[in-house]
Amino acid sequence: MMEGFESALIGRCFRFNMEFLVYDQDKVIEILMTQNNWSSEEAMEWFDYNIIGAWVGDEAPGFLMRDW
Repeated sequence: MMEGFESALIGRCFRFNMEFLVYDQDKVIEILMTQNNWSSEEAMEWFDYNIIGAWVGDEAPGFLMRDW
């Protein structure tokens, strides 16, 4: 579980022999903006590099993007 992002957790995802947590990407960005007083661009850049870009193993969380 990502510490500090509990309110963005929306569920679990299952694949063959795998399970991982899924977070609402928009809520994660909102939390980053609020906690750090960042613009949406700053939060998205940090998210892309430090969260999406950080592989932490097979149980790495997933992020639901609602606006595609």
